[in-house]
Amino acid sequence: MILDDEPLSLVSKVGFRRTIQHLEPRYNMPSRHYILEKAIPQIHKDVRDDIAKQVESTNALSFTTDMWSCDHRPLSLLSLTAHWIGPDFSPKSTVLHAREFRGTHSANAITDAVEHMLRAWNIDKKKVHVILRDNAANIKKALDQLGVPSLGCFAHTLQLVVQHGLLAQRAVSDAIANGRKIVTHFKHSPKAYSELEDVEDELNIEPKRLQQDVKTRWSSTKMMIDSLLHCKRALQSYASDSASNLPATSNQWLLLEKTATVLKPFQELTAEVSAAAATAADVIPSVRALTRFLDNESEEHRGIQIMKATLLDAVHTRFDQVETEPLYAVATMLDPRYIDKFFTNATNLDQAKEALKVEVMKMEQELKTMHSGEGVAEVGMEAGSSTSSLSSYFDEILEESCRAGPSEQQITQGALFQLESYLSEPPIGRKNNPFHYWRDNQARLPTLAATAAKFLSAPCTSVESERLFSAVSLIIDEHRSRLTPEHLGMLVKKNFPTMLGLQSGQTVEGSV
Repeated sequence: MILDDEPLSLVSKVGFRRTIQHLEPRYNMPSRHYILEKAIPQIHKDVRDDIAKQVESTNALSFTTDMWSCDHRPLSLLSLTAHWIGPDFSPKSTVLHAREFRGTHSANAITDAVEHMLRAWNIDKKKVHVILRDNAANIKKALDQLGVPSLGCFAHTLQLVVQHGLLAQRAVSDAIANGRKIVTHFKHSPKAYSELEDVEDELNIEPKRLQQDVKTRWSSTKMMIDSLLHCKRALQSYASDSASNLPATSNQWLLLEKTATVLKPFQELTAEVSAAAATAADVIPSVRALTRFLDNESEEHRGIQIMKATLLDAVHTRFDQVETEPLYAVATMLDPRYIDKFFTNATNLDQAKEALKVEVMKMEQELKTMHSGEGVAEVGMEAGSSTSSLSSYFDEILEESCRAGPSEQQITQGALFQLESYLSEPPIGRKNNPFHYWRDNQARLPTLAATAAKFLSAPCTSVESERLFSAVSLIIDEHRSRLTPEHLGMLVKKNFPTMLGLQSGQTVEGSV
C-alpha cells in the first residue's frame, strides 16, 4: 500500500486475497479497519517521535510549503516540509504536515495555519531560517505577517521568465501555436496517428508520442517542441502524402529548432535547482551563468533575437535583487564551490562579505552558549560529470574570478580568522560536494561549518512540497475519496519512503 499506492481496500479484493491464500493458507488477512485504525497510526507515531527528536535538536530549520486542492472532493491541503543539516552534515528533509485547509485562502488564514503547524511540533519561530513558497501574494503576505523570513520559489520565477519570453516575438509564438495545432490534429485522430506511425516505421524513426503542451507549464512547451522536432521528417513526409494541410512552414521549423536551443539551458537549470541536493547557494551562480548565456551572441540564435533579448530582460527584472538578498548572498559565500566568485560587482560582494561576517559572529556567540559540539557531514551526492549547456559559463566566470586573487581582509582572530582562511581558498569546483567539504573541514572551521549548516539547509525551490502533492494526487482517487484529512496526512507522510530519506525496501523504524 505504501510503496505501490494501493488503496486500503486492497485487503478485501478477491484477486489479492486468493493470491495470499495460495502463498500462505495460514495467514490471517488483516482488515481495512485494522490497517487504517491500528497499523498506520502506530507506524506514524513511531516515525513522528523519531522526527520530533531530530527537529528538537536542530538549531536552524528551513521549510517549503505549498497548497493543493483535490479534484475528487472538496478538500484543500497545506503542506509544511522541514529541511535541516544532520549531525553528520547530511541534508535531511521530511514532511511535517499535509494539513486540511478549510475556507478562503486568505493571508490571515494561511498565517494562522502555518503558526498552528509550527506549534504542533514545538518549533519556535526563531529556529525558522527561511520558508520557500510560491510567488502568490497571499502566501507572501501570510509569512510576512507570521514574522518569518520567506523566499519565492526559484524554479517558479524561472517559469515566469520563460513564459514572458515565448510571447515576446510574434514569429516564435506563431510557430509554437502551429506546432500545437499539429499535435492536436494527431491527438484527435487515431487514424492519422496510425498513419504517422507507419511513416516513422518506413523512415526508421524511433516512435515517440507527440507531447501536448500545457500553457501553465513552460517546460511542457519545450517538451512539445522536442517531440515535434524528433518526428519532423515523418511529419513532413506525412503532410506531402496526405490530404491534410499541416500548418508548419520551413521557416517555422527553423524557429522551433532555435527556440529549443535557447530553452534548453532553462530546462537543465530547472532540473538542477529542483534536485534534492540543490540549495539556496545555487541561485546567484545560476542567474549569473544564465545571464551570460543569454547575453552571448551566437549565429544559431539568429532570427530569435527579440525572444532572447526579452528573456535576458526578464531575468534582469525578476532577479535584480538576488545578490543583495542576504539569505542568498551568505549561502553562496558559504558554498565552497562558489565562495565570492559569482557576484557581478564589488558593491554587492562587499555587502555579501559583511553579511557573512555578521552571521559568523552571531553564530560564534550562539556556540559559546551551547555545550554540544555538533558535527556536520556526509551527504549522498555524487560528483558526476557536467554536460549542461551552462557549464562553460559557470567555468568561465570561475576562471575570471580566480585570476583576481584572494580577498584582502585584515582579520586576525577567532571566528573571523576562520573566515579569512576560508575566503583565501580557491573554490573546490562545481562538480564537488559542498557538504563533503564542510564535513571534512568542520574541525578546522567550526564556526563557519555551523553557519554553513544553517544557510545550506535551505533549498532554492518549493519543489519538495509540490512533489508531495503529486504523490497525494495518486493517493486520492475514486477508491480513497473517503479518507479523512487526519488519516490522509498519515498516509501522505508514509507514502513515499524517499521523502523520509529511505531507499525502496528499507523499513521506517528509527529512520527519518
